[in-house]
Amino acid sequence: MTELVTRVMDAMCALYAGDARRIQHFTKVHAYAARIALGEGLCEADRERVEIAALTHDIGIHLCEELFNGRCDGKLQEQEGPALAEPLLADLGVAPAVRDRVCFLIAHHHTYTGVDGLDWRILLEADFLVNGLEDGMGREALCNGYHRIFETKTGRQLFTWMFGMTL
Repeated sequence: MTELVTRVMDAMCALYAGDARRIQHFTKVHAYAARIALGEGLCEADRERVEIAALTHDIGIHLCEELFNGRCDGKLQEQEGPALAEPLLADLGVAPAVRDRVCFLIAHHHTYTGVDGLDWRILLEADFLVNGLEDGMGREALCNGYHRIFETKTGRQLFTWMFGMTL
């Protein structure tokens, strides 16, 4: 983990202080995203961007709950998250081009069509690995998610190990 990623993780933990469930969610997504990025051979700069996106992907949850009477579904998170992430990342010294892409990924982390980069694919796969367990998905939902989302060799292997399914 780079120094910048460590600062982002610390900032997100501070932002979500007292919400252990959400902190554990984004740190697990981060761990899987980092592993997939490494397994897929991303360069250090691309891995760092993926890790930052994984840590911040759900940054809009609390605001959504506040604005929408407790609702925080994926589309609302995509809508509200980037505006929160941009100044936080700027304050942490994240380069403008990286901030732009991370904000794009936050705005699309529940969008499974039109995926235009390996960073986006990795974020989707890592988030699904965590959500599959946290949401108690059954075999059919897991299989559908696998076929709809997973394209990386590393992500598919993690899915197989985690859920004991060979698809």
